[in-house]
Amino acid sequence: MAKPLGRGLSSLLGSFDEEEKTPQVKEIVKEVENNTITSGVNEIEISKIDNDPSQPRKNFDPSALQDLAESIKVHGVIQPIIVVANGNRYTIIAGERRFRASKLAGKKTIPAIVKQYSEKERKEIALLENVQREDLNPIETARGMQELMDKYDFTQEKLSERLGKSRPVIANFLRLLSLQPEVIALVESGKLSAGHARSLVVVADPEVQVRLAKMAVTKRVTVRDMEKIVKDLQNPKSKVKKQYIQSNELKELIKLMQSKLGTKVSVVGDDHKGRIYIDYYSQDDLDTLYQLVSKR
Repeated sequence: MAKPLGRGLSSLLGSFDEEEKTPQVKEIVKEVENNTITSGVNEIEISKIDNDPSQPRKNFDPSALQDLAESIKVHGVIQPIIVVANGNRYTIIAGERRFRASKLAGKKTIPAIVKQYSEKERKEIALLENVQREDLNPIETARGMQELMDKYDFTQEKLSERLGKSRPVIANFLRLLSLQPEVIALVESGKLSAGHARSLVVVADPEVQVRLAKMAVTKRVTVRDMEKIVKDLQNPKSKVKKQYIQSNELKELIKLMQSKLGTKVSVVGDDHKGRIYIDYYSQDDLDTLYQLVSKR
């Protein structure tokens, strides 16, 4: 049975300071507080709490989870999790990492705030809580954003307002979902940074994209260097023309030909190898050229 602890809701949606919250986040906090079923924080039996399958965070570092479990053994759970009632059971909305660590620590109960949300609100709050704490990897964040847009007609502007993130930031996250599956897997595992991944989005060739991603991981290519590599691939430089050293005799020959032919003559090459180009602009030019080369 839930036991009220009488605590407030000051740490409801993140550990950041009050002055760091955007007006949009403060508005959401207010909305959340108005949905409280029970007053204050409750101590709920862990055995009665279920994971939320739609939770945006899918990956939990086992080592970090164990460290948190050790801390909970000593200090307990400092910040309560957020749940919704589901009959005589509860479903986690925010704080799954604390929940998992508490189970590892052998705790029988966990402090929780019981809320009343629609499915849309549950997804929004779960994403908001994780994004504000930067608990999600970039792909999890992008998928959470995309789900809100697909299922609830959120625009990028709406997401920007609700999450306190700029529209370019939202767009950059969503672009990651267009990467090849192998590249996405590298980002999810933490082997490839979001910066590297963003630079690869413009690489249209799937094989090249994957190859560059693997190279960034194995050779530890910096984000800046990867951006330069991609830029060079997208805009290959034209071949630099070879500089030929031409003798005075060759130059004099070209001048003499121009004088005799009465037209432009140019040369590409040097005294040993090259090409001579003769321009003509009329039938008369061709006749003059014919007369010169046909003389015996």
